[in-house]
Amino acid sequence: LAQPPAPRTSNGANPIDAFVRDKLAGKGLKPAERADRRTQVRRLYFNLHGLPPTPEQVEAFVEDTSAPAYERLVDALLNSPRYGERWARHWLDAIHFADTHGCEHDALRPNAWRFRDYVIDSFNRDTPWARFIREQLAADVFFPDQPELTTALGFIGAGPFELSRFSTAPKTFAYLDRDDMVTQTMAAFASVTANCARCHDHKSDPITQEDYYALQAVFAGVGKGDVEYDEDLALHRSRKRWKQLARAVETDDADVLLEKENKALIAEWEKGFEGETVEWTVLRPETFIGKDGMASLKRLEDDSILAGDKVPVAEVYNVTATTSMTNITAIRLEVLPDDSLPEKGPGRNANGNLHLSGFEARVFKDGADGSQRLGFVRATSDWDQSGGYVVANAMDGKTNTSWAVYPRVGEAHQAVFELSKPIALKKPAKLAFTLKHQHLPKHVIGRFRLSVTGADGWRAQALPKLAEEGMKLPETERNEEQKLAIAKRAIWVRSNEELETLPAAQRVFAAAPEHFVEGRKHLFDEPKKVHVLKRGDIEQPGEEAKPGALAAIDLLPGRFELNEGRRESSRRAGLADWLAARGNPLTWRSVVNRVWHHHFGRGICDTPNDFGRMGGEPTHPELLDWLAVWFRDEAGGSLKALHRLILTSETYRQSSFSAGEAEGADAGNHWLSRMNRRRLDAEQFRDAVRQVSGRLDGRIGGPGVEQFTRKKGPQVSPVLDYGAFDWDKPEAARRSVYRIVWRGISDPFLEALDFPDLGLLAPKRGQSVSSLQSLAMFNNDFVLHHSDRLAKRIQYLCTAASRQASAAAKVRLAVRLTYQREPGKGELGVLTGFVEKHGMVALCRTLLNSNEFLFVD
Repeated sequence: LAQPPAPRTSNGANPIDAFVRDKLAGKGLKPAERADRRTQVRRLYFNLHGLPPTPEQVEAFVEDTSAPAYERLVDALLNSPRYGERWARHWLDAIHFADTHGCEHDALRPNAWRFRDYVIDSFNRDTPWARFIREQLAADVFFPDQPELTTALGFIGAGPFELSRFSTAPKTFAYLDRDDMVTQTMAAFASVTANCARCHDHKSDPITQEDYYALQAVFAGVGKGDVEYDEDLALHRSRKRWKQLARAVETDDADVLLEKENKALIAEWEKGFEGETVEWTVLRPETFIGKDGMASLKRLEDDSILAGDKVPVAEVYNVTATTSMTNITAIRLEVLPDDSLPEKGPGRNANGNLHLSGFEARVFKDGADGSQRLGFVRATSDWDQSGGYVVANAMDGKTNTSWAVYPRVGEAHQAVFELSKPIALKKPAKLAFTLKHQHLPKHVIGRFRLSVTGADGWRAQALPKLAEEGMKLPETERNEEQKLAIAKRAIWVRSNEELETLPAAQRVFAAAPEHFVEGRKHLFDEPKKVHVLKRGDIEQPGEEAKPGALAAIDLLPGRFELNEGRRESSRRAGLADWLAARGNPLTWRSVVNRVWHHHFGRGICDTPNDFGRMGGEPTHPELLDWLAVWFRDEAGGSLKALHRLILTSETYRQSSFSAGEAEGADAGNHWLSRMNRRRLDAEQFRDAVRQVSGRLDGRIGGPGVEQFTRKKGPQVSPVLDYGAFDWDKPEAARRSVYRIVWRGISDPFLEALDFPDLGLLAPKRGQSVSSLQSLAMFNNDFVLHHSDRLAKRIQYLCTAASRQASAAAKVRLAVRLTYQREPGKGELGVLTGFVEKHGMVALCRTLLNSNEFLFVD
């Protein structure tokens, strides 16, 4: 990427004008005259804010004829928060961001909005482009002390999520989901369609299949879902530390668990067990029954209960017992082996396993009208590390989580449930217990026994056998297994206690190794292996792909040398550095072309996401290169600086009417002999209507608003009714960028106005003209409602100014609000006659449908 010299011009001329006018002169064409001041101010407002100026703002600019007035206006608009709201929408289109999954099960992402707010804030802060890239791909690596930037990782999670395939075909889902990440990232940042090489190389394409799978390997350690984060750095560090320790327990990471700094923590925990031995009182069951009656329950001599007969698919045991204890702090559930059970149990499944999905307890105090449900503060067991099936799952209220004992079958296990508050009893009381088995079919308990204690609940917790044995010995006599078992339990208890005291973390729908989907946590231990697939067939894996990018860019390494082993974050950081590199010619051309597209309605290259052979050829390649180098080196990647350069050029400020022979010779305006006249897009139209009718809510950010009614559908996807929405609701006044965009159930009105299908990347909006569009704009409830509101606003303003406002005065105000100008004499007469015949609401409806309102010159 080399910067060509700008053509010779008079001193001080904008370099953009030098390139454009040199091209025009070479074709024998002249540029159009500068647009009038009203046109310029309307163009700037709609371009930078997506909103019309007020009549007063237009008049102030028209009357200020000083030389720097235009530049002052440009700066003021760029420094307004409205700028970020408008330009964020362009980026959200380019990366197909929406608030739902899309696909067959189109579920809502209630936390996706935080990424949208991040983008708005980033544009308003004018984040340098290289940093913007690094934040969205690897904020956790580059900016570890700014945990609030976790929201930026919503970029990787912006696209669709096929929930059904995620559950039923995870291997296929993983490849297709990574394909979307690759496609989005390379198209958005580099204007490259790398996904074309998924199945095979192409004869004339320098991007190889190996390149494509190298890019897939970059994302092989992340998944999409809700990602937790804390904005406060101290809170972030605390939660991170305790989560890392909890993770070390889950993975049996002895190096972390037995570190010197954890010794004091372990000793403190162990000291809590000093004192008298905890005594348990076994409860004698009085009633015991299964929910469906398929299994028979029998009380044995040791007061345990044994299940027999047919094994039910799901089961709920209900047991009652009377106790004379005056104080209860914890309940113990023992699951016991028995010769009558498969593999001796303690479960009834063929492999001896069980899955306890719920455990509840109630107390019936003497004289009370009803029962009191007992709350639990903690659950522990002697075996709690079987594939994430921990005993705490039995008290989370979910049917799809549970406690299991496999592979430690054929032996006794125990779980202890500590009460949130001890219960004091003056007389014998009845206890009722519910044991639920609703997670996996036929995984029910075969034999169990219940006990209670009044000892300190913390000391009553269940300990792994190795830890219990080791704690009976002096520390110097413990073997390594016992030391590790004690460390695991001590750190597990302490980390969970600490995590419980922390305020709830915030969540954003993003991509990360640890994420939540449908309420369940998913964690990548390390990146999955990605293979080059022969013919793109998932059943024909070839060589393992090494993380990297495009080998065809000679100045940059095609594959990444990673210094952090298999940590997935280093892969994302490697791609971010590759894209943001000074020597990457694609990135810098891509961004300036994208910005140019949104200012002129057409990019210098008219395919913003595709600079390849199948894309468009740039009309001004030298200008594109000059801008790319200038943006990178002189502007420091500042989008606002790039805006200023473009907006202050005579090329941007010229009229949209052709100058003489250019009307025929440059009919398509490829050489920029004039400005392109542009129709308002869907959001500009809606927000402009809201503003002129006095119904625009200027609040910035926050959760998305539902501008529809919603009810449950036959599956996950709901039934939406956009027509039934009440436009008088407060949320109806929010800007369009804050509305919830349901990926697979589009708003018919906005769809008619060419709002894109965000199942796909949308680097530019379509511009259709159809009878359906005209009918929608004339008859939609949104337009009808706001026509009425505009008429009421005009009536109010005119009445405030004069007790008996004439029809002509109302017409004059209506034209000022919608067109930001005074009506002509003949125009005033015609419109006044229209109002006298059809009413003010009809005029407002007509003005909102007129070309002058819908188009920007």
